[in-house]
Amino acid sequence: MLLAVPCALALMATPTAAWSADQPKPTTTAKTTAADKAKSAAKVAPVDCAKVKCIALTFDDGPGKYADKLLDTLKKYKSKATFLLEGQYVKSRPAFAKRMAVEGHDLGNHSYTHPHLRELDEAKIREELTKTQDLVKQVTGKAPTMIRPPYGELDDRVKAIAAEMNMPIMLWNGGSRDWATKNEKAIYDEVLKNAKRDGVILMHDWVAQTVTVMPKLLTALQKQGYHIVAVSSLRGAKELKAGDIYPVGSEKDDGLTSDTPLDGAESAESPADGL
Repeated sequence: MLLAVPCALALMATPTAAWSADQPKPTTTAKTTAADKAKSAAKVAPVDCAKVKCIALTFDDGPGKYADKLLDTLKKYKSKATFLLEGQYVKSRPAFAKRMAVEGHDLGNHSYTHPHLRELDEAKIREELTKTQDLVKQVTGKAPTMIRPPYGELDDRVKAIAAEMNMPIMLWNGGSRDWATKNEKAIYDEVLKNAKRDGVILMHDWVAQTVTVMPKLLTALQKQGYHIVAVSSLRGAKELKAGDIYPVGSEKDDGLTSDTPLDGAESAESPADGL
């Protein structure tokens, strides 16, 4: 399968562990604020995925219009997730993006407008990625720590650009096909079928049925012994270097793109829809 990745401005002389990212810098007030309550949700006991069974749910194309409800559910079930953000929707829903960061979820860069990166020249790829990188950092105080190219499309250019941006490339090894079925039972069944230790599951927070079925899905996964964690907690993730691809070998999966929405499919809706 072909692959394609974006790049950034500064070239790192020596790749370092790619999960280091600036943390949000909250301000303190005399009163308990909504942000204070959100931060308390981030204080979930650390999970050692070398000792317990973990799985990561990852959400593309957001923040979607239902992200607030999804965040409420994740908080209730003491679960962490990974959000692969599009710059255009961070611009239209900054409060959702900020809450994701404050509540301790992983943030990733999913381009600004979701193009086929392999069809762009390098300057345009950089623009798509750096524009999103800068906006997410500005809005949330936390820079994305990984890149997921739209449609999972990669090539050597994209990998080189990811290395320049000092970030790994995050693909997936299990899907939900939520964008295609938009059916709670079908989404539930597909995720449980693909669930495995250190699984990275592709989902979308703009699909209403995904958000609605999430309490049932989290309950089922926890009953099977899974800890639902951010991708950075999975085995091997902390050792990733800039330009590395995770999960290992996922780029060789010829069926990878079948998990992503087709061109023209309904996506996260127009940025004009606001919150």
